[in-house]
Order: sequence, then C-alpha cells, then structure tokens
Amino acid sequence: MSWFLLILAGLFEIGWAIGLEYSDGLSKPLPTLGTAIALIISMVLLARAIQELPIGTAYAVWTGIGAVGTASLGIILFDEPATLARIGFISTILVGIVGLHFVSGGH
Repeated sequence: MSWFLLILAGLFEIGWAIGLEYSDGLSKPLPTLGTAIALIISMVLLARAIQELPIGTAYAVWTGIGAVGTASLGIILFDEPATLARIGFISTILVGIVGLHFVSGGH
C-alpha cells in the first residue's frame, strides 16, 4: 500500500508542477488553487508512504516520478525540445525509479 501511495504522491507532484505553468506565476486564482491543492495532497501522501518506506528511497522515487512526468508533459503540452539526449536522460531517471523499487524489496 505504501508504494501505491508513493506513486500517487508522485502523480500529484506532476500535477502541481504543471499547475505552476498554468497559474502564470501564481497570478491566476483557479490554477493557483489547483496547484496548491495538488501540492498538499502530494505532501500528505508522501508523508503516509514514508511511514513504511525509507525516506531516502521514498523521496528519490517521489521526485523522480515528478521529474519524469513533468519533463514528459513539458514536451507534450508546452513544446519543449524532445531531443534524443533529453529523452535518454528522462529514461535514465525512470530506470532509477524502477531500480529503487526492486532493491528496496518492493515494500
């Protein structure tokens, strides 16, 4: 259950990071509210997950999910460059996330 909560926390991290772009520097009330709500949910879920997972592993996975998701959506939504090198490095982060899951025993 803690891994599920951690993955969900990472997805909400993507949500608040992307929300920052849509909030236009926190100047648009509705996107700013959505960003703040996603941030709070992400933190609460992370806090729940670290009750059973090592903090170093959980934090690395949480930020990794956020980085991979935000960078990928930046390419899709905001026309950020999709160079081979960039895709390669995003993939490397993804491999690290999966690796941390396996070496932690998946619990």
